[in-house]
Amino acid sequence: MLDGPFNIRQLLRIDEALAAADERTGLTFSVYVGSLHEPTVGAARGLHDRLADPANSILIAVSPQQRKLEIVTGENVVRRIPDRNAALAALSMTASFGGGDLTRGVVEGLRMLADQAAP
Repeated sequence: MLDGPFNIRQLLRIDEALAAADERTGLTFSVYVGSLHEPTVGAARGLHDRLADPANSILIAVSPQQRKLEIVTGENVVRRIPDRNAALAALSMTASFGGGDLTRGVVEGLRMLADQAAP
């Protein structure tokens, strides 16, 4: 039994989107869905710092219960995905979240961020 907001089909969609983003950009994309302690941006940065290669990684952290979304980019990623572009992806994601579609929001956000980071 799955313990979380996604069923198996949704997890597969997100996994495919993650793999496609990684392959297309050469960066490492990660998604975290769950509670974030306050301040949420600090919690998301802490999760990002624990990734294997934070400098070349991007983390999308979503806390549906808190209605929070944080996108953290590594020092090499921010050159390819400026904060302004990450904010645009976040707006698109929150629109999907507001419509009740967490999976679509995550997948769309991954696609938009990968489009920005593609060489």
